[in-house]
Amino acid sequence: MMLSSFLSVYAGGLLTNTNQSVHFLRNPARGASMEIDAVYTNPAGLAKLSTNGFHFSVNNQSAFQVRTITSTFAPFALNGSSEKEFEGKASAPIIPSLFAAYKMDKWVISANIGVIGGGGKAIFEKGLPSFESQIAAPIAQLSGAAGIPTTYTLDSRLEGSSITYGVQVGATYKINEMFSAYVGGRVNLVNNGYEGYLRNINIAAADNLITYFTTAAGQLGQLAGGLEGLDATYPLTVLPPDKLAIYESVLGDAVNILTVGQAQGILNDKAAEATGAAAGVEQLGKTNLDLDTKQTGFGVTPIIGFNFNWEKLNVGVKYEFITKIELENDTKVNATPVTDFDHKVKTPYDIPALLTIGAQYEVTPSIKVSAGYHHFFDSDAKMANDKQKYIDGGMNEYLLGVEWQINPMFLVSAGGQVSRTGVTHEYQADMSYSLNSYSIGFGGAVNITEKIRVNLAYFFTNYEKWTKEYTNYYNVSPPEQPPVFGKDVFSRTNQVFGIGVDFRL
Repeated sequence: MMLSSFLSVYAGGLLTNTNQSVHFLRNPARGASMEIDAVYTNPAGLAKLSTNGFHFSVNNQSAFQVRTITSTFAPFALNGSSEKEFEGKASAPIIPSLFAAYKMDKWVISANIGVIGGGGKAIFEKGLPSFESQIAAPIAQLSGAAGIPTTYTLDSRLEGSSITYGVQVGATYKINEMFSAYVGGRVNLVNNGYEGYLRNINIAAADNLITYFTTAAGQLGQLAGGLEGLDATYPLTVLPPDKLAIYESVLGDAVNILTVGQAQGILNDKAAEATGAAAGVEQLGKTNLDLDTKQTGFGVTPIIGFNFNWEKLNVGVKYEFITKIELENDTKVNATPVTDFDHKVKTPYDIPALLTIGAQYEVTPSIKVSAGYHHFFDSDAKMANDKQKYIDGGMNEYLLGVEWQINPMFLVSAGGQVSRTGVTHEYQADMSYSLNSYSIGFGGAVNITEKIRVNLAYFFTNYEKWTKEYTNYYNVSPPEQPPVFGKDVFSRTNQVFGIGVDFRL
């Protein structure tokens, strides 16, 4: 069986969260921000903070996501319907982040603590199609071979969690009124966990199937034994017509071209297959796969940034270098055939490089419009099982936003993000898939005092469905057997609520 995958409840790339504050939720185009959230979105822009001294922002986001895989696979009909829905729910009601900056004339020292990747726990109460198909397919094959109808039931479940904590520190320098620059870095601490099982498999006609295959094995063995004493090189047609007819019922027209030795070998092979089939039915009923493992690792991300300001226009650029990370397993139980989850095994988990470009323009003293672009260099980041080979460059995101300061106390803003994933058809699987999407966020801010502001926002993402057809559904058919076709339709929903407080001393 295959067990793995982190289900992110955030916006951003395959392994990166870009919504680090409530400011992003109410206007995603923050790449040219000159406020406190620029610690993450545009650190070079911190040179434009309004006053010297300490600036802080404390945020919490509550994220909720549902991933749905609608699978069509003929053997699933033995468990109710050939089309089944596997749903994974992820929720993270408390995802805090902290921004801090200290401005001293031309210098700004800043720090950010947040969840850079992941943040939620996803639970598939019925497991995944890749789990169940490994049981459904052989039951269907055995049932078809015996001509004995049957049904099956099982218990399957997967719970996955993943959090990448990030601690970022850096310095911004104001070169002149137009240009400023930033250099810094982030330490990333990864904690993943997976618990799952597949057990309690019940095959309704198990006893009948075992009896059928055991009986068939004995009969085939007797037929092979009935050729003992004959010259192996003789044609099988030397047998009397009545006896030859018995062998023809098993071997078909091949009796006319087979030698005694060849026929004996084929019959012995078929007897062994029938014996194996009987054992297979029994073994399927005893299948009990359990997994309980945790993965940890860390890596450092160098970050540089530049900001350009001219009159009413501000432009920010940030580049995060690739982060090399290797996760190590701490496994309590791995009763699955997947050695990747064995204790102490290491897995690559690189965070890809990220380029962000943002622009903000002050249309009037109270209205600002903004735009942005993000590119994740996913193809260069090494992943488990070399999945980066199935990514065509990486994800691209396009962002727009608008902000209106209604009066000195109230502000409203809204914006959107269009994400185009760079993954190919080969990348998509039930355990890890990426979908094109668009997101809309809106909200506002209230200046409680001159130094304290409260931010509120709502953000949701609408994902395009992706249909993948398989010529051999999750490799359920052995190489010597005809392929078994199947289809998955991947979909997803996501929504985030946020509240935060900005203040300065």
